[in-house]
Amino acid sequence: MALTADHLKRIISRYHERLTRHREALNRLNVYPVPDGDTGTNMSLTVQSVVEEVRDAQGMDEVAGAIAHGSLMGARGNSGVILSQILRGLSDTFRAYEEVGTAALVLALARASDAAYQAVLRPVEGTILTVLRAAADAAAETGTEAGEDLGALLGRVYHRAQKELENTPELLPVLKQAGVVDAGAAGFLLLIVAFLEEVTGLDVIVPERIFNVAIQAPRFQPTDEAESAIGGLRYEVMFLLDATDVSIGSFREEWLELGESIVIVGGDGTYNCHIHTDLPGPAIEAGITAGRPHRLEITDLLDQAAAEAFHAGESAAQTSSGFVDAPVAVIPVVAGRGLVEMFKGLGAQQVVTGGQTMNPSTQDLLSAVERVKADTVILLPNNKNIVPVANQVDALTDKRVLVVPTVTVPQGLAAMVAYFPANSDGRHVGESMQAAASGVRTGELTRAIRSSVTSIGEVSEGDWLGLADGDLHNVDQSELGALTGLLEYLVEGDVELVTIITGFGADSHAATAVREWLATRHPNVQIEFMKGDQPLYPYLISVE
Repeated sequence: MALTADHLKRIISRYHERLTRHREALNRLNVYPVPDGDTGTNMSLTVQSVVEEVRDAQGMDEVAGAIAHGSLMGARGNSGVILSQILRGLSDTFRAYEEVGTAALVLALARASDAAYQAVLRPVEGTILTVLRAAADAAAETGTEAGEDLGALLGRVYHRAQKELENTPELLPVLKQAGVVDAGAAGFLLLIVAFLEEVTGLDVIVPERIFNVAIQAPRFQPTDEAESAIGGLRYEVMFLLDATDVSIGSFREEWLELGESIVIVGGDGTYNCHIHTDLPGPAIEAGITAGRPHRLEITDLLDQAAAEAFHAGESAAQTSSGFVDAPVAVIPVVAGRGLVEMFKGLGAQQVVTGGQTMNPSTQDLLSAVERVKADTVILLPNNKNIVPVANQVDALTDKRVLVVPTVTVPQGLAAMVAYFPANSDGRHVGESMQAAASGVRTGELTRAIRSSVTSIGEVSEGDWLGLADGDLHNVDQSELGALTGLLEYLVEGDVELVTIITGFGADSHAATAVREWLATRHPNVQIEFMKGDQPLYPYLISVE
């Protein structure tokens, strides 16, 4: 038997079904690089993107291309990005054949292994890489004589991969301590299962000891020694990067200085980038220097287990308060865990990750609109560059989509305060939110990533820039000088409250100095600080 394009489409579907079935088990296996509990979810979502991409594809070249593109664009998390490179290595080989036989599969596994190792800047054994290499080696050892049985080859590949999977705790101490196998490697084994089942027509029973232990075992709590072994890096940063092949080289070198678990995959101008780091701001700035990052995701890894419990409780609270089933839903565009929690706490049903330099696509917004239950949806762009994209969504869906054209995050938060979920009149809700957004003055503080000439004069790389209501207002070499200069402009008249939302790069000493400065200059104005975790903009300011 040889594999046709239709066989490959069914294999992808089988694989997605297997990942979905074992998603929670894979999540609970996940302790390397950190116990963030999302490997099953990330791999499943990555393959779901492939399933959608290949649905209408016909012929080997088109199906293989859809697998490569779908996995690159849909990759989530470290495991998902590595998986996308594996699928790309396989599909790039397959597209040269009308039908895939033994020789082509042997070559494809070898290329997939090489591509995956090259994509990970600091490969670690005892992970998906090790099991993939074992699978490729097992395939190569079988020989590629004409007429060799594809099912027999896949059977040997599966048994070698399973054996290597069960040996991963011996290669990674953190796995042995937790009593689990590597989650990403277990997810990869299911891909071999999908191939084997499609070729033989048999149901493959994966040993219960691989997955059931994960369901029964408590979540891994890392000791100080274990945290040291995994690097102790707190944040996972992911984005798609539009960049040239020339600039990607220097980008890789810069990321090597910033963190671990670095995976950069792609080509032809688009790369999927993943890093674990304590410095998410510089990691994103490196992407901006290299090209255009978009679809940004930042995850607090060491706090993710607690976050899952928090959001579970939050979802229940939203249901009881009518947020989930509200007749009018709200979807903001925002980045930063703290900000996401603020918007959700005020009633947002979905959040699209994005912002300055990380503008979501029309499809990103449309997908979020389709996911909510409400027939009327209000979008909060929170950035002037995203407003035109948001305005296109209404024509693409049967739902009614209204845009409140907020151009800053503080405007969006002000709009959320005026959101009353029980009101079924979407137009009235939107007008109330628009009025609230227009009633606040807003400021943003960021740093210049390059020297340039602006509307307010020359700006040097590293200067602090203050923006008032979305427009460049002042520049200063010092963080405190830029911050007080911006506040001096914003705080005038009958101001009662100044809210400062801190993000990555905010200096606690500067925050203290600003509090003292404001108390001296405007003793009757109350000041509040909130943690937003937003990238690129260490300070967001709301003045009411």
